[in-house]
Amino acid sequence: MMETQLVGMLPDALLIDLPEIDAQHEEIFCRIEALKAACFGSGPAPLEEFRSLLDYLKHHFASEERIAQQTGINFAAHAQVHRENMQVLRKAFSEVLDGSRDVHSFLRYAEYWFERHINVEDKPFAASVREVRLNFTTASPQVAPSF
Repeated sequence: MMETQLVGMLPDALLIDLPEIDAQHEEIFCRIEALKAACFGSGPAPLEEFRSLLDYLKHHFASEERIAQQTGINFAAHAQVHRENMQVLRKAFSEVLDGSRDVHSFLRYAEYWFERHINVEDKPFAASVREVRLNFTTASPQVAPSF
C-alpha cells in the first residue's frame, strides 16, 4: 500500500479512510480546482488538462475496481455507475469542444458530481472494504492481508 500525503484540498467530510483512494480523490479535487483557476483567466481553456482529468478519473475508477476485486466485494452496481459517469462526463466535455457548453458549466457539473459520487457511492464502498479487511484480520491474525 502506498503512503499518501494529502495537501488539504479535499474537505475532511469527503475522506473515506482508504488512503489510496483518498489520495486519488485529493488529486481529482486539485485538478478540478486548477482547471477552475485556469479558466477564470483571460487565456484559452487548457483543453488538454480537461482530457487529463478524464483520463485520471478512468485510472481512479480502475483502482476502486481493483480494490473491490482484491477484497471480494460485489462491485457490479458501482462499476456501472463508473461507466455511466464517464459517459456523461465525456459527453459534457465533447459539448465544451463543440462550443455548446462552456468550461465553467462543465467544471461546476464535475465538481458537483465528484462530491456526490464520494458521498453516495464511495463511502459505502469504503465501509465494505474496511469491514472485509477487519474480518479477514480478525479471522486469521497470523497471516497479513495482501491488500
